[in-house]
Amino acid sequence: MTTRRSPAASELAHVPGRNKSGQRMARVLLADDDPAARLTLQTVLEAGGYQVDAAASAAEAVSLLDESEYELVLTDLAMESPEAGLKVLAHARMKEYRPATALVTSWRASDPRQGRRARPTRMLVEAENVPELLGQVANLIGRRASRRFRRLRKS
Repeated sequence: MTTRRSPAASELAHVPGRNKSGQRMARVLLADDDPAARLTLQTVLEAGGYQVDAAASAAEAVSLLDESEYELVLTDLAMESPEAGLKVLAHARMKEYRPATALVTSWRASDPRQGRRARPTRMLVEAENVPELLGQVANLIGRRASRRFRRLRKS
């Protein structure tokens, strides 16, 4: 009789895309041209257990969307152009795997129509409340997983 050995936690910690207990981490694409905002949000998301790919421009984000699948796409609205984030969201919506999408902004939406026109799943305002932000991200990813499961059951 052969005994299967489960990998030790120290071995799993080095497996890309897995957390310390070996569970698959949700993949998030973060697009923001502000280096400080991008690094801060990336650090918060990674500390929250997400695998994050960060892009400094809409063009870089679109390229990453073509290379990998993401559960969630977070993008700033205005990057290299005032509506660059709209291009990222439109490209994400064209993907067969349909990631959840959210606009991330540090401004209080003075013109909420601008954000609604992008048709993101949600608008997140960068907040000082890290648990609230992580809760919103988890909620978006959970709802996306539920929608995907229902679609798969119908097929």
